[in-house]
Amino acid sequence: MFVVTGATGNVGRSLVRALAEAGERVTAVSRGTAPVNLPKGTGHVRADLAAPETLRPAFDGAEALFLHDGGTGGVGLDPRAILDVARAAGIPRVVLLSSQGVVTRPQSESHGGVMRAVEEAVRESGLAWTILRPGVFASNAYAWAESVRAERTVAAPFGDVGIPVIDPADIAEVAAVALRKDEHAGRAYVLNGPAAVTPRQQAEAIGAALGEPVRFVELTRAEARARMAPFMPEASVETSLAVLGEPSAAELRLSPDVEHVLGRAPHPFAEWARRNAEAFR
Repeated sequence: MFVVTGATGNVGRSLVRALAEAGERVTAVSRGTAPVNLPKGTGHVRADLAAPETLRPAFDGAEALFLHDGGTGGVGLDPRAILDVARAAGIPRVVLLSSQGVVTRPQSESHGGVMRAVEEAVRESGLAWTILRPGVFASNAYAWAESVRAERTVAAPFGDVGIPVIDPADIAEVAAVALRKDEHAGRAYVLNGPAAVTPRQQAEAIGAALGEPVRFVELTRAEARARMAPFMPEASVETSLAVLGEPSAAELRLSPDVEHVLGRAPHPFAEWARRNAEAFR
């Protein structure tokens, strides 16, 4: 049986489905009170990573754990306590969803610092471990869904700066393999897409998926900062803008790791847009 934390997120939801379709027993863990739509036969436990003792019912009898911070960025979590509960339950393997920022933005607490501490806890846990370090998610484009639905418009800064965004479904497939196969123990994988794609190109891809044009409006850096500030700490806003506007060579490098694990190239953004077009209609 496999335990998937963060099971209602973009990666966790796809991972639960991938494991269930492969015939594996899965326990999905989430902390919310809203109904959870899960594949038939999948178990569900409501638990909070910030309260590790609540995880015991989910961990009992599990053969591997997918550890995701549940959208907290690792803030407020005690990863060593979570891993202690996993080890006490007899779980031998953990796959951690971390961030490429651990290596590309180590000076940023929001993008690298907190998750670096989680990675250290995983490495020192005594469990067999695999670490996944995705770059920018294709699903960040959901932030444009409301404006696309209402006005067929995407507004974003740095319209012609491309980044190799990663499809969360690819992350999930890599995680499913790492959870089930010993050969991936002790490895850290950087996961990104097959080519850099700009915000302007993403808008075009969403329009193609919808079958009608989507107009791109370029925001200034100040306008983008003002839109992000109500939802993010100032330091996180500045680092995010730096990643989007001045990506480092490491953030632009096309990683071979998705293809190494899956035997195929990662999905391009246009494929993600076609598969998720309903969100923008």
